[in-house]
Amino acid sequence: MISGTYNILCEQGTTFVRVLELQAPSPDDPSVYEVYDLTGHTARMQVRRTIDSSAVMIELTTENEGIEIDGDEGKITIVMSDAQTGSLTSSGVYDLEIEDGGGNVSRVIQGTFTLSQEVTR
Repeated sequence: MISGTYNILCEQGTTFVRVLELQAPSPDDPSVYEVYDLTGHTARMQVRRTIDSSAVMIELTTENEGIEIDGDEGKITIVMSDAQTGSLTSSGVYDLEIEDGGGNVSRVIQGTFTLSQEVTR
């Protein structure tokens, strides 16, 4: 799977929710796309100030409930609470990876993570 680029705009101090629906070419007809079955997959996402930064600004996973997967529907939902986005202080970069039950890892999306800073506190 080749990752796509999706630049995220996150508003500091608000609840953040994004839903991704993965599709893949049909084995029978590559011009037709169908739902990518995510049953048994886990996911993880990290935001860092730069690619080379050792510090993680925020980490979301299926284990910490920052990412939800609906396997049959091929949907990945990224969720951050208002407290989580409120604790962010700068923009950065991110990527989101999935891992199947056999240990195979694929990067789904990547891009910039732009923080729109909060005025009302």
